[in-house]
Amino acid sequence: MAVCYASRAEVPEEFTWNRKDLFESDEAWQAEFEALKALPGQIGAFKGRLGDDAETLLSWFRLSDEAELRLGRLLGYAHCRGDEDTGDARGQELRGKAYGLAVAVSSAASFAQPEIMALEEDRLNLFYIAQPGLETYRRSLYQIRRRAAHILSPAEEKLLAAAGEMARTPENVRSAFSNADLRFPEVEDAQGTKHPLSNASFVPLLESPDRVLRENAFKTYYARLGEFRNTAASLLDGQFKSLRFFAGARGYESTLAAALDGTEVPPAVYHNLIEAVHRNLDKMYAYVALRKKRLGVEELHMYDVYTPIVSDAAAVISFAEAKETVLEALGVLGEDYTAMLREGFENRWIDVYENRGKCSGAYSSGFARPHPYVLLNHKDTLDSLFTLAHEMGHALHSYHSCLHQPVCTSDYVIFVAEVASTCNEVLLMRHLLGKTTDKRERAYLINHFLDQFKGTVFRQTMFAEFELAMGRLAEAGETLTADALCEKYAALNRLYFGPDMISDPEIALEWARIPHFFYNYYVFQYATGFSAAVAIADRILREGEGAVRDYKHFLSAGSSDDPISLLKLAGVDMSAPEPVNAALALFGELVEELAALDG
Repeated sequence: MAVCYASRAEVPEEFTWNRKDLFESDEAWQAEFEALKALPGQIGAFKGRLGDDAETLLSWFRLSDEAELRLGRLLGYAHCRGDEDTGDARGQELRGKAYGLAVAVSSAASFAQPEIMALEEDRLNLFYIAQPGLETYRRSLYQIRRRAAHILSPAEEKLLAAAGEMARTPENVRSAFSNADLRFPEVEDAQGTKHPLSNASFVPLLESPDRVLRENAFKTYYARLGEFRNTAASLLDGQFKSLRFFAGARGYESTLAAALDGTEVPPAVYHNLIEAVHRNLDKMYAYVALRKKRLGVEELHMYDVYTPIVSDAAAVISFAEAKETVLEALGVLGEDYTAMLREGFENRWIDVYENRGKCSGAYSSGFARPHPYVLLNHKDTLDSLFTLAHEMGHALHSYHSCLHQPVCTSDYVIFVAEVASTCNEVLLMRHLLGKTTDKRERAYLINHFLDQFKGTVFRQTMFAEFELAMGRLAEAGETLTADALCEKYAALNRLYFGPDMISDPEIALEWARIPHFFYNYYVFQYATGFSAAVAIADRILREGEGAVRDYKHFLSAGSSDDPISLLKLAGVDMSAPEPVNAALALFGELVEELAALDG
């Protein structure tokens, strides 16, 4: 059952997140906003003084921590307020104010990196001796100083910081247009029944066993989106022009190098992923051929890729049932982990159902104090069950990090961000497969897992390759036109899905509905994170308590080390090819098992 409320006011409170844990009301938020207007001045008082003595440097970092905590709460509330109804003017006003203040604070602090960079190594070492409290910030100091070649003068840093708000315009416009303004006509199924079509309902409609409904949803969605293809292309062009500007200003050789440097991930990891997937596309082609066979169609179309192969094994899974199943599946992680899950379930960390104007998709916010906030658009499907496990994986990763790390290292880089969420999904799938011996149910679950795998590894790598192509076009000074984007996307779609898939002309426009293309080379980490998660989950199920202990060490480590070292805490070496190769081999094995069940 797909639940969608006509307005935010109709949603029962129990299915909404509790913003009062951040601020009691909009008025309380406004009072804190007014108080925080003093932050830029307080920060500016340190200008020219960071190298004076150890005490001044320590005071600076402590003020930075306070600013991050208070701004985090302000931004967290505004973010929730804005996303729960993107058409609500007040919510968007708070969001705009919060981000504007964040930019002002960033601009005021623009002097800090150049001053810290100017500190001589011997002097900084004396600071550590004179003020042991600085040890808390050794990692932060290293992170700043290691990027010396890309830090500009104070005046230039201030200018770049001020440009940050303007640089978010393409993403902000895309979000408002897609979530608040874009409307779709209803679509009919084979019996003539009409169904509402929206960004949130699009994929669930493509999961329907009714092929007429799937085709109508697919063609209607892209016909409507195609009316704005040039607008969508212009927004992406603006996004990549912005990335090119900032990368060039800081002296990076490419937008990819600039994006990955912040997380200490070598660009070779990105290229190696694409190459590894290309070498294993035969497994994807085998999956596509099997899907075509099981669906019994003469032609397999792009609107056939989401529907379960064993459709009559699909079950309606209520949100209450989903919560209990997730608790059972993740019991292998210990009572302390499931206690945190229950706290999130029972104390309204989650905004559950769709309402008109609500942000589509699902996420766990990066603001984890006093706790994370999770947005869902729950549909009572197996996919929604896995989404719940996924987003709570993110949430508990953030919660562990904030509990065990100081403010300066409590956040984690995006390279490891998808590991905990996907590990939860893998553990959930193993749990569900372990509970059934029924061939049809097992085939349904394996198909679902293969679809998740396809979407997380193959599809996200295709996105990553497309993003890389956009970056190269922008760096060559070319404009990202709708025609150029459609041509490149269609070619990649044919490559990744292979000869048994009809590459419908509408799919060439899919790039226009993918918000992740505004996230600055984010998507490849879904694929690398999935590979790491498969290895971690396998170790947990094989070795038990010791592996769980190591995994929780990773969850609690925040950004206290580089991401490759952090994953080694959980027993995975992502600098080697084995995790990716093992994940791709697993995909091939599951395709073979599903084919055998078919026999």
